[in-house]
Amino acid sequence: MGKDDGAILRAVFDTALRHAMPAGRFAGRLPERPRGRTVVLGAGKAAASMAAAFEAAWEAPCEGLVVTRYGHGVPTRSIEVVEASHPVPDAAGEAAALRILALAEGAGPDDLVVVLMSGGASSLLVLPAPGITLADKQAVNRALLACGAPIGEMNTVRKALSAIKGGRLATAIAPARLVTYAISDVPGDDPGTIGSGPTVRDAARPDAALAILARYDIALAERLVRAIEANAATVPGRDAGVFHMLATPMMALEAAAEASRGFGIEPVIWGDAIEGEASAVGAAHAARVRAARSDRPTLFLSGGETTVTVGRGVGGGRGGRNSEYLLSLGLALDGHPGVSAIACDTDGIDGSQDNAGAWFDPSMTAQARAAGIDLPAHLAAHDAYTPFAALDRLVVTGPTFTNVNDFRAILVHGRD
Repeated sequence: MGKDDGAILRAVFDTALRHAMPAGRFAGRLPERPRGRTVVLGAGKAAASMAAAFEAAWEAPCEGLVVTRYGHGVPTRSIEVVEASHPVPDAAGEAAALRILALAEGAGPDDLVVVLMSGGASSLLVLPAPGITLADKQAVNRALLACGAPIGEMNTVRKALSAIKGGRLATAIAPARLVTYAISDVPGDDPGTIGSGPTVRDAARPDAALAILARYDIALAERLVRAIEANAATVPGRDAGVFHMLATPMMALEAAAEASRGFGIEPVIWGDAIEGEASAVGAAHAARVRAARSDRPTLFLSGGETTVTVGRGVGGGRGGRNSEYLLSLGLALDGHPGVSAIACDTDGIDGSQDNAGAWFDPSMTAQARAAGIDLPAHLAAHDAYTPFAALDRLVVTGPTFTNVNDFRAILVHGRD
């Protein structure tokens, strides 16, 4: 049944993706037209597709600028789209952030400013606070990624280093009317965490940021410590205005659950905010699968954002957190009968490779042994991409133009 299982898993993943797209989701959520201009600003992996969807829904002139990841642009009519680097920011992202801040500051009391936020905005909308350089932010970002810091902690640090995050963009937009639309990629769907909350009022927390950096043994020059402490004085002066959530991880999981029922499979959602080391979460999920008892096929669904900690001296393998999770899950199950699974990043890029993730069925570990592929060694080297590629089990979508984070589905056939 492996081939059929793979088709089912891909079908439920594709359904989840469709329900995470911004097209059609502005209906019933549009603000009143302003007397002045409508200015659209945004950042994130879905920023371009959100801008195109807004233009399709907004029956009036608009203008503006959004920044998205390289390769994630889509055609728009009047909103400019620029591309920049993710997950480590670059000069293109800094230039875009400066332009976005200038457009925000130029909005008047009769204008409407629409802000579009999605996953990836924290890296793409990069504007260092006074005393901090882009190189400083790049170094801190790389260090946090390498140590496997969860997204909430990363964004606390990013706010402390930023001149635009943590509500500072909202301050620049005043006195114009502000409406924010978001696609959530964070556990819990906290508006202040999505893109590090550029339009969400949040007093800076330098002590929390410095404590996080210390906990991961990330050393800072004294000038950076002083800059972070000084940035605490920049507290936003207004709330976030109206905030709409267009798509969330749970919406995607619920759509996948409904699709599974169409295949005669009972869905069980374990949660949309699962965090932790990818390999540890994979092993834990394998234990839950082994303990499961059902007389009918069941699909266990989960979302969230796992992390991968690359230890000192560990080889630089290829792959991302979803393929690493899946390799750990497959090894822990070791050909357990009747179990297939898929794990993908909903933005279409798992780590730095060209795949969204991967899938397996009960035959995978035996096939790997027959091919001389040492799966445990690849897991230890954080090199999950290589074995899944060799076994023709990658899931390749290309950029999906949305992002509601990790998608995991484990199909378990019924037992007597």
